[in-house]
Amino acid sequence: MATAPPYRRVLWKLSGEVLRGQQPSGFDPAVFHRVAVEVETIRKRGVELAVVVGGGNIFRGAAGEKTGVDRATGDQIGMLATMANGLALRSVLQAHRIPARAMSAIEVPGVVPLFDGPGAISALEAGEVMVFVGGTGNPYFTTDTAAVLRGIQVGADVLLKGTKVDGVYSADPVTHSDAELFEEISFEEVLSRGLEVMDLSAVALAASQGLEVVVYNARREGALDRLLGGERLGTRIRCQGPPGSP
Repeated sequence: MATAPPYRRVLWKLSGEVLRGQQPSGFDPAVFHRVAVEVETIRKRGVELAVVVGGGNIFRGAAGEKTGVDRATGDQIGMLATMANGLALRSVLQAHRIPARAMSAIEVPGVVPLFDGPGAISALEAGEVMVFVGGTGNPYFTTDTAAVLRGIQVGADVLLKGTKVDGVYSADPVTHSDAELFEEISFEEVLSRGLEVMDLSAVALAASQGLEVVVYNARREGALDRLLGGERLGTRIRCQGPPGSP
């Protein structure tokens, strides 16, 4: 007898670094194909899926300042980079006969429509995969904050943050061989320890609304399906008390 998935509706944050795969920059076709296969597998579980994509494989707003691009403009370029990733992902999903729709925080007529909360929820309920691009539409906010925001707006049960590491560590595991991998941690402890899991606005917003976050290694094949099959992977981040409690 199949195990019921632990979540009904999921917001999946997929970083640009993951989409880059083994390429020095841009897209890795093998990654997009693997993502499509994983998406089809979890749809068969009856899980409603929305995706927020990053743009770091193309451009990072903060890095633009090093080349003389002001931060606000750099972040706008980064928002356009998320559109490139999101449109490519939507196209690949559709090529795999997976119904998918994109919505953006900033309007680009003829390319992608503006985000519409009720419309997105209706599409999810109809079995479409929603791909959210354009970040929050504002500079100085990362796609982590966009993922939390969209997760709350569409009523997601959890935000799954796919990264290139196995979860949340007590220190950078690349430079600290003794770093501890947390199986579960509170938002409050993330803040008190100064752990760079997500930016502060994303952590604060998720904590205030009680949106559970799971950080896991998206480069491990089948990891998403294993998570939605109930397996404990990565690190779960939750509130210590009721949503919004300090």
